[in-house]
Amino acid sequence: MSELSPESPPQSAKPTIFFDGVSSRRRQVTLVFGEALEIAEEGGTPVSWAWADIRRADSPAGILRLACTSAPPLARLEIRDSALAASVIARCMRLDEHRISPRGVAKIVGWSVAAAVSIVCVVLFGVPLAADRLAPLVPKPIERRIGDASEVQVKTIFGRSACEDPAGKTAFVKLVNRLRDAAGLDDDAMTAGVLPTSIPNAFALPGGKVYVLKGLLDKAENPDELAGILAHELGHLKHYDNMRGLIYNGGTSFLIGLLFGDVTGSSAVIFASRSVVEASYSREAETAADTFAIEMMHKLGRSPKPAAELMFRITGKEGGGLTSILASHPLTEDRLARMTKEDRPASGPPLLTDEEWQSLKLICGSGKI
Repeated sequence: MSELSPESPPQSAKPTIFFDGVSSRRRQVTLVFGEALEIAEEGGTPVSWAWADIRRADSPAGILRLACTSAPPLARLEIRDSALAASVIARCMRLDEHRISPRGVAKIVGWSVAAAVSIVCVVLFGVPLAADRLAPLVPKPIERRIGDASEVQVKTIFGRSACEDPAGKTAFVKLVNRLRDAAGLDDDAMTAGVLPTSIPNAFALPGGKVYVLKGLLDKAENPDELAGILAHELGHLKHYDNMRGLIYNGGTSFLIGLLFGDVTGSSAVIFASRSVVEASYSREAETAADTFAIEMMHKLGRSPKPAAELMFRITGKEGGGLTSILASHPLTEDRLARMTKEDRPASGPPLLTDEEWQSLKLICGSGKI
């Protein structure tokens, strides 16, 4: 290939402007074509741009604006004469190499769509699958830490301290222990209490913490009604539903927290605000907890039907609102029908004596007996 000899192409009356990228001074220059494009200013030192390094820059109509990969980033050459511009373009074989072709745009769009689909798949399938697999594997110390942090949130909402009437507390512990033993839960892995609020609810927290709200206790008419509700919550503990819901609702932020040990801040808030207040277990989890409650009541020789009757009194046929115990549960009438089918004559001793039941109803200092 023969070398190009330096030549000064015809310059038009329209000025060729150069910005060196170092100062803001506008320089009027002439161009010399050779092994490289030489940009010459009268009285100044010429600047050379290799043809292979020249790239087209955005410019208005009628102006060819150029940049150079080996020059300062802000350096620009503006050619206003069309003939001169055509001569430069003919020598710049990589002028538009940096620009995205229609095929490139299609590729970017395709990858963007694929990324969006991947995110949707992770949300819909990946996180639930991870929650199902990881919930039983969360170490007990971490689960207890999460439970402790969640307990703070719960007590902030429903009452700073649990009801402590001695006789009522003794009766409540007796009832909980009967259920815990039937469920096969670890003695050290479970605590329970009654919180002084009029909302009729009960819930389980990570780390084996179970709370009944006074509003539910007030509406219960016998120990079997309350025991069936407690057995339902123990089913959530047994099946790790609270941890599963926490991982699912917290998503990747909670998974990262597990890796780095930050499991008592934002993750606990997520659990307390969504899983506890909104009772946001899946319907499948609720049905499984019902099955567990039925089995526990049968194991104790008691009927699960009273618990369903209590639920029906609270929510009515159409279900209740946010504060009911069935915010996302199966329909109350369906649950009542199911537990009615599982009704059996009592074959075991009463879970509490009449005196113990009356004491439990008064655990918060007053109540409906």
